[in-house]
Amino acid sequence: MSVTVCQGLGFVVSILGLAGVIAATCMDQWSTQDLYNNPVTAVFNFQGLWRSCVRESSGFTECRGYFTLLGLPAMLQAVRALMIVGIVLGVIGILVSIFALKCIRLGGMEDSAKAKMTLASGILFIISGICAIIGVSVFANMLVTNFWMSTANMYGSMGGMVQTVQTRYTFGAALFVGWVAGGLTLIGGVLMCIACRGLTPDDTNYKAVSYHASGHNVAYKPGGFKASTGFGSNIRNKKIYDGGATRPEDEAQSQPSKYDYV
Repeated sequence: MSVTVCQGLGFVVSILGLAGVIAATCMDQWSTQDLYNNPVTAVFNFQGLWRSCVRESSGFTECRGYFTLLGLPAMLQAVRALMIVGIVLGVIGILVSIFALKCIRLGGMEDSAKAKMTLASGILFIISGICAIIGVSVFANMLVTNFWMSTANMYGSMGGMVQTVQTRYTFGAALFVGWVAGGLTLIGGVLMCIACRGLTPDDTNYKAVSYHASGHNVAYKPGGFKASTGFGSNIRNKKIYDGGATRPEDEAQSQPSKYDYV
């Protein structure tokens, strides 16, 4: 897959996912009234993160916001925080990814800088999608718990006869929108991270330094380069290098003259 196609596809999928997360956060149908064994069908209740609504059989809908903060359940406040954090991170990821697109040139921006920005936006999209999925899943778990608790209270111990009528809530449309949108945002972030590898330039030119280790018995004479075996008799005319140090017996002859090097 081409780097430009992968990056563009990840950008578009992430935008669609973020739009779905925003829509799910603003929707009122996070939980809807369960109509099973409910004799009262003239009124339909549904709730969201910010308000609860009642729809009558005539089609009239009335909504009332939650005018308290401390009185709300802790799980509901946690879901709100997760969705808001996911939206904020997604918006930041979109702003970063716009400048990281390969088809857009801004001045002399190098591919290495675009690769880093693409990776950063991909990580932001991944975290945003995870926050949305976790938020929706926590709310769904809260609904399931309340549903079975309400069911246990509705039925008595005598033949399973219904003693009281309680309003039970089940999954609303916003939960499914949030799950899909979080998944799309997560996939878009993964695609952006994959595109980052293609934008990274390949540095194949290495600066190498040639190194030649000198032997222990290398002598420099006026006649040119000559390697001595160490068994000759001209010890006074050669300079012996032993690990960078001069042997004590040749200290008198260690000072170079103008004829020692060619």
